[in-house]
Amino acid sequence: MPMNVSPEPAEAGLRPLSARSVVLSLLLGAHPAEMPVKDLVRLVEPFGVGGSTLRAALSRMVTSGDLRRTDAVYRLSDRLLARQRRQDEGLRPGTRAWDGDWEMVVITATGRGPAERADLRTRLAALRLAELREGVWLRPANLERALPEMLSSVAQTYTARPEEPAHELAARLWPLDAWAATARALLARTAAARAPADRLTAYAAAVRHLLTDPVLPPRLLPVDWPGEDLRAAYAGYQRELAASVGRRERAA
Repeated sequence: MPMNVSPEPAEAGLRPLSARSVVLSLLLGAHPAEMPVKDLVRLVEPFGVGGSTLRAALSRMVTSGDLRRTDAVYRLSDRLLARQRRQDEGLRPGTRAWDGDWEMVVITATGRGPAERADLRTRLAALRLAELREGVWLRPANLERALPEMLSSVAQTYTARPEEPAHELAARLWPLDAWAATARALLARTAAARAPADRLTAYAAAVRHLLTDPVLPPRLLPVDWPGEDLRAAYAGYQRELAASVGRRERAA
């Protein structure tokens, strides 16, 4: 059975920064998700993005629908505001005490094309469900969230109590040791990074990794699970960026 979260190398998906990725990272972490161009010019400079490069990127992002512009203020489009909401919820998912029940989603729809099937798999994985076998997804029922109504047209949902010991089932469904190893590598990278561009790159990778955290009940996790430590590190970075924005606005 394939694992539901692919193990990543120690570099944990670190990606080089572009002007677009810098702008999106700054705006996705801002509440409200908007900034005047004069603030963006100052904020992106430490990341090696010059003014002319930034303005060209902003123009392309407006054309592509990533951003909306009003006068000299750029804000996330509705599509990316929805992404920001999902990211915020995903980084700090609500949980409840676990009583042993599992959520189960059984896909019943037939005749769907490859693109539809891939989209559904992506949606189910984003709900932190894992695939036991083709068409059967489940997870411990410890999340404070309802399954979306769209599932009713393609699947049946159940509450289950598998006979297999919960700890063993969780270890079969998710590569927990690999996830933890990548999280520890990211914690080390974020702690060691000094240059603004290196720090943003490392924390962007941390966000992507946190969105794949299965958020299991504590008793189903390996000892010294680093998920909360990685969340705390990213929350500290968010506060640092927000303070930087505030300082620059006061200095303007």
